[in-house]
Amino acid sequence: MSARESMEYDVVVVGGGPGGLATAIRLKQLAAERSHEISVCVLEKGSEIGAHILSGAVMDPQALTELFPDWKNMGAPLDTPVKEDEFLFLSETGARKTPEWLLPECFQNHGNYIVSLGKVARWLGEQAEALGVEIFPGFAAAEVLYNEQGAVRGVATGDMGVGRDGQPTEQYQQGMELLAKYTIFAEGARGQLGRELISKFKLDQGRDPQSYGIGIKELWEVDPSKSRPGVVVHTAGWPLDSDTYGGSFLYHLNDNLVAVGMVVGLDYANPWISPFEEFQRYKTHPSIRGTFEGGKRIAYGARAITAGGLLSLPKLVFPGGALVGCEAGFLNASRIKGSHAAIKSGMMAADAAFDALVAERSGDELPAYPAAFEASWLHTELNKARNFKQWFKKGRTVGTLMTGIEQFVLKGNIPWTIHRTKADHACLQPADQCPKIEYPKPDGVLTFDRLSSVFISNTNHEENQPIHLTLKDASVPVSINLAKYGGPEARYCPAGVYEYVKDDNGSDRLQINAQNCVHCKTCDIKDPTQNIVWVAPQGGEGPVYNAM
Repeated sequence: MSARESMEYDVVVVGGGPGGLATAIRLKQLAAERSHEISVCVLEKGSEIGAHILSGAVMDPQALTELFPDWKNMGAPLDTPVKEDEFLFLSETGARKTPEWLLPECFQNHGNYIVSLGKVARWLGEQAEALGVEIFPGFAAAEVLYNEQGAVRGVATGDMGVGRDGQPTEQYQQGMELLAKYTIFAEGARGQLGRELISKFKLDQGRDPQSYGIGIKELWEVDPSKSRPGVVVHTAGWPLDSDTYGGSFLYHLNDNLVAVGMVVGLDYANPWISPFEEFQRYKTHPSIRGTFEGGKRIAYGARAITAGGLLSLPKLVFPGGALVGCEAGFLNASRIKGSHAAIKSGMMAADAAFDALVAERSGDELPAYPAAFEASWLHTELNKARNFKQWFKKGRTVGTLMTGIEQFVLKGNIPWTIHRTKADHACLQPADQCPKIEYPKPDGVLTFDRLSSVFISNTNHEENQPIHLTLKDASVPVSINLAKYGGPEARYCPAGVYEYVKDDNGSDRLQINAQNCVHCKTCDIKDPTQNIVWVAPQGGEGPVYNAM
């Protein structure tokens, strides 16, 4: 096979979300301020910027204001300021509202905005291109390239037009090498290449294991009489049991739109839990369902989020590059916010990379980036919330009480630190030791099945290509996952990718419907033996989230 074509840049950014775009924008801003020309490109696996972006989302504008002080006049799509916060504790039939004066600071959203993060990303993409950043949507970075000394020297995009049998088709197009003095990785939670880098450079040594949640979201157009633009509702409790970490959100945007979703911690123990079905049940609660009756569901999506916080942050730098945003795990789980942290981390990485380029360095570490983080408001914010996930692992009552004490009484000045030692996949218990859960059938009006949900996520994959959900050992799903854990992948996947079927001879096998995949990465995280490895399909494939 012929050598791949290559292009050289000063900085290559992998991922066109808020973190990656902020990195590229800041680099170009600094270049203009200091009259020092640098070349920057952004690779985005989605068909366009924003296509794979999914978040709640209530956005803290602090970092955006640092990046673009005049963002309001520039037309940034932060159109719905938060007017009111509600926090409800749900039982199966009732709801208890927390008095506003008792709400911890992490659940107060005055000064924040309800947004479509996809729209924010598209706007950031426009600003980046106006500054001279080259953006390549539809190209998935599939391989990290290293030099002879072991430093990162760039990435290669995946080959296009490869058939299911692994052989080139008539549409075959070889991937390209994008070489850089520094490569910044911003793939989002559980990034394919970030996972490799963390392992290769032992970036997580001495850190708590990363912890994740699966976020499932729908966008509804509701009856105008039920629209309350600017209202933010968070809930805890039903339908999740008291030992399962999670909660739900309901955000009223303009134009009669309501974003509703649920986050379920992927450290849950009972393999019979289905986060998708728990979310569908949530919408039937007496205090919730009224918002959606008479309305129409118009979009669906799912995405894993990082929830380990400060104690799970890996080392941020390695020879030739850095991790930013949710690739590293900057999300603040106590605030359910990560976009401001992604933007801020990207800016700090850009500052360090720019100074290195001016000094004619390349391929080395960027220690100025973690140093800047440790001195930043973002570090202060994450440090206040460092125990949040650990307390909730002790049960909802303990978690609620201790979060209240740490955030409300102590104002984040916490004299103790609690560590976790167990990865999410290791928390799953054998199926025969856990109560089986029977979920109600969807009604097609308020609650839905997976396939109709995937349909409105606009997900598409070319069927004649290698399956991008790979198994290290094809015998493990039946011999271990099904035998011991009851086949949990059929339940934790929110897109109907995995199902156990009978062969002609009556034996079980795992069928992988890869064309349904919404790229949430849950299988890569929760598979009990870590046998499933998610890799990027051909560039441009997957969901297309228009307004999520």
